[in-house]
Amino acid sequence: MEPRQEQMLMKTQEWHPETREEKRAGGEGPPSGEKSFQEGGDRSIWRDPPSQETADATIQLPNGFEREGPPENEAPKERGLRPSLDYSCLGKDGSPRFSGEEMVLLQRAVKEEEMLPAGERKCEDFLMGELSEKVQNIVKKSSWWERHGVDDAIITMNFLILPVGFLLLRSYNVFSFLLGIVVLGLAHHTITVKGSHLASHNSLVESKSWGKVLAIFFIEVCSAFTAEQGFHNHVKLHHGYTNVIGLGDSSTWKVPFLNRYVYMFIVPIALPVLTPLVAIGLLREVGLRTAIRTLCCILLGLYSHYWLLLSVSEFQSVWSALTCMLLTRSLLAHPYLHVNIFQHIGLPMFAPDKKPKRIHLMSRGVLNLPRNVLLDWSFGHSLISCHVEHHLFPMLSDNMCLKIKPVVSQYLKEKKLPYNEDSYLSRFKLFLNKYEELMVHAPPITELVGIQ
Repeated sequence: MEPRQEQMLMKTQEWHPETREEKRAGGEGPPSGEKSFQEGGDRSIWRDPPSQETADATIQLPNGFEREGPPENEAPKERGLRPSLDYSCLGKDGSPRFSGEEMVLLQRAVKEEEMLPAGERKCEDFLMGELSEKVQNIVKKSSWWERHGVDDAIITMNFLILPVGFLLLRSYNVFSFLLGIVVLGLAHHTITVKGSHLASHNSLVESKSWGKVLAIFFIEVCSAFTAEQGFHNHVKLHHGYTNVIGLGDSSTWKVPFLNRYVYMFIVPIALPVLTPLVAIGLLREVGLRTAIRTLCCILLGLYSHYWLLLSVSEFQSVWSALTCMLLTRSLLAHPYLHVNIFQHIGLPMFAPDKKPKRIHLMSRGVLNLPRNVLLDWSFGHSLISCHVEHHLFPMLSDNMCLKIKPVVSQYLKEKKLPYNEDSYLSRFKLFLNKYEELMVHAPPITELVGIQ
């Protein structure tokens, strides 16, 4: 083994969670300035500081990185997570659990992984550890403005431009009225998509407490969805089990009984109506206090939009105000739906008992789209041109994903790992031509052999 590899493997062992806790007990640990980055993925914004029983929800990687999902070499606790298509397995406090069937699948995955040759496991851990070290060095040298400030400023600018949009809607001039629709639509999608996405990963601020407050505000008040379900389905399942059948395979986006044209062109217009209806349906599965809070936040957000149209934009009827709400909230709904299916569906899918290690899972199951000024601004780099980087390091903000993109792409290519990229138009044609294969039928299962 080369000296460099020996050094990295020693660092991997040194940063094992148990060893790290012992060091902190002895007065050692990372500098305070590195706290937000080293706390990693979800930073447990929906829970109190984890006990030994709940510590398996976040995985410690070399050099302080963490990721969502249960440990790759342990069976998750029964009270952990549930599959993305089953909304009936929540505890009394609203926290989801796995069903028995999924627990069996995950236990099989653990047994299968334990049978892997030791050399293969060490090689894959070394790759992820080496890439993590490169990215952490970049983050250490980055200022607060780069880590959080840029994206916070973009979201703030969209809040500040909202009054302009509402005032433009008062005009009887067609051009001014349409401009008001565009302004409100762009601001709405930036706040709800970019803001909610970063808030769910606690990437807007370094404080866990403020992170939870912002997540509730962006996801429930602005986006009319449930914060707990959004956090669980996106962060825990989608990121923890990307492209794993029955868990994070993006199957919640599939509606097999619809034909390709209805799904690709008509369904996006209905998303502003479907989203709060689905959220209200999910309230039956959470605790009473959580349900009341979520319902109040959703109603507050919807009524505030409606009231501003009546009071500031001077709409004269209920139906005209509701129609305007639908137009502004669905302005970018088509690319939003398309992006969510383009970047995972059609790529390799894995069975729970054949799931590869993280770096192989993310490099094969995630795709980047090209830079696009409109979508980068409204949805964020991590959802468009830096989606691979986002899945590898989900705790980083959009701006930081863009900053580490050259390092990640170069490293994956040097190690001869996939780095998937394709254009929006190319993916759009693919899904239209192979809609039944991709969106109706069960996907083929990929099994990696000899990747060590």
